[in-house]
Amino acid sequence: MPIDPAKAVAAEPRSAEISWDHKDVQLYHLGLGAGSPATDPDELRYTLESRLHVLPSFATVAGAGMGVVGGLSAPGIDIDLAAVLHGGQSITLHRPVPAGGRAVSTSRVAAVYDKGKAAVLVLRSEASDAEGPLWTSDAQIFVRGEGGWGGDRGPSERLALPDREPDKTVERPVREDQALLYRLSGDWNPLHADPEFAALAGFDRPILHGLCTYGMTLKAVVDTVLGGDVARVRSYRTRFAGIVFPGETLRIRMWADEGRVQVAVTAEERDDAPVLADTLVEHS
Repeated sequence: MPIDPAKAVAAEPRSAEISWDHKDVQLYHLGLGAGSPATDPDELRYTLESRLHVLPSFATVAGAGMGVVGGLSAPGIDIDLAAVLHGGQSITLHRPVPAGGRAVSTSRVAAVYDKGKAAVLVLRSEASDAEGPLWTSDAQIFVRGEGGWGGDRGPSERLALPDREPDKTVERPVREDQALLYRLSGDWNPLHADPEFAALAGFDRPILHGLCTYGMTLKAVVDTVLGGDVARVRSYRTRFAGIVFPGETLRIRMWADEGRVQVAVTAEERDDAPVLADTLVEHS
């Protein structure tokens, strides 16, 4: 079997030094659609270096996503990348992400689950700098055709939405060129840029990165519910339930309770087709 669960989980973690500066953060924010209107004070905190605050989802691209790349090449993992899907993402913040810095990112395969027709790899990346831990990031990766060995199926709980109307609903347009800009933060998969490659994958045109939608959604929650204060975010998780095409509009529904915001994201033009599900932002 191409995946050896015991070997993968027992493998020594891989560490690498990563670094970033304000330009990386600004590029990431612009890739999420920040900066419109360009002179809006609320947008300048994402785009102007003298006022820069870092959206916590930047952790998914800091160091070009070393945790996912390192995990897929770990001992015990020998898979066809064409069979890989990003199923979910979570981040836990230990303190606010600085606008520039250096850190050591340590990645490992935290778990391997048997879903029958697929395996799920939990790829964990932990970043620390000279002052201590910064963040812990978990990527849930589905590998089609690699299940069925009788292993642990893993967690499968779903997060039910509150039985009431959303407290806030916002719409966020996805620019036609947004995937082209977002990929400059480190995800060079041609699925998001090359129409011929997208067609081979079964799509009639390139699709938006799931982690771009992930970041856009967190920005909407921070701006709408948390008063623009990125430092209030403690953790953020989601399950990728569907795709987004550049040019579409995200409908982001939010239910705010004490210390948490539940979110549902859909594609407006496709009859509110699900995009992000089981989505939760925990905050101070």
